[in-house]
Amino acid sequence: MSTPLEQSHWHITWNYFKTSRGGMIGLAFLVILLLAVIFADFIAPFDPALQNRQALLLPPAWTEAGHLPYLLGTDAVGRDILSRLIYGARYSIFIGCVVVSLSVIIGTLLGVIAGYYQGWVDTVIMRIMDIILAFPSLLLALGMVAVLGPSLINAMYAIALTMLPHFVRLTRANVMGEKNRDYVIASRVAGAGNLRLMFKTILPNCMAPLIVQATLSFSNAILDAAALGFLGMGAQPPTPEWGAMLAEAREFITRAWWVVTFPGLAILLTVLSINLVGDALRDALDPRMRRS
Repeated sequence: MSTPLEQSHWHITWNYFKTSRGGMIGLAFLVILLLAVIFADFIAPFDPALQNRQALLLPPAWTEAGHLPYLLGTDAVGRDILSRLIYGARYSIFIGCVVVSLSVIIGTLLGVIAGYYQGWVDTVIMRIMDIILAFPSLLLALGMVAVLGPSLINAMYAIALTMLPHFVRLTRANVMGEKNRDYVIASRVAGAGNLRLMFKTILPNCMAPLIVQATLSFSNAILDAAALGFLGMGAQPPTPEWGAMLAEAREFITRAWWVVTFPGLAILLTVLSINLVGDALRDALDPRMRRS
């Protein structure tokens, strides 16, 4: 149960967050997207895998050759694009949640251990992170998926690995800055053990930058998953994942613009909204930005 002080802190943070117009617009879009994810079975007009051979590459309904049941048109095998976009949002949110959760949990654990103990433990952990950072993230993810096999699950594991060093380094730096503060020394003198000092005393005071990093990493996870899907190494057909939809539609770019435009817009708007929320959250959690 949160204390009155914690409630006051988050209340102040929310008040500062509300002053950001971009953050509120991004949050509103994400709320709508989340509602679409939850109620996709009721909102989507068609089954995303349902094919209609009589409606191949139909343009959007508002164009001259369009048909009203297919609001955003159909793809090359007659599947409704709007329905596939709505169900594809489920995969994007799922990818972001799994990737960020894995990266945050493992990265925070390793970062706390490295920053608290330092010495050879810190050296081993950070050199492994340096090796991971030495590879371009997409190339490393591609190599992992090539070894494990193309699938959405393997793509998520690969993307989580590429994001791991950012959380390890951020957590380590914050722990090293906090471990010698007076309140930590007082807890140590009072008899607190190492685990309590690491996870009860120090870590809660390092959460603000981790929350911001997790928010921004969410959008990177969606982008990387879309890139792997576009290259055929992520979600496999007929999964309605946005990157895979782009891959299936690339041969129709010149004669059926809608099959490429709408999945691309979905990725663009989602990533932009998450970044706007992340920027506003960073400013709201930073006391220096509040004073300015």
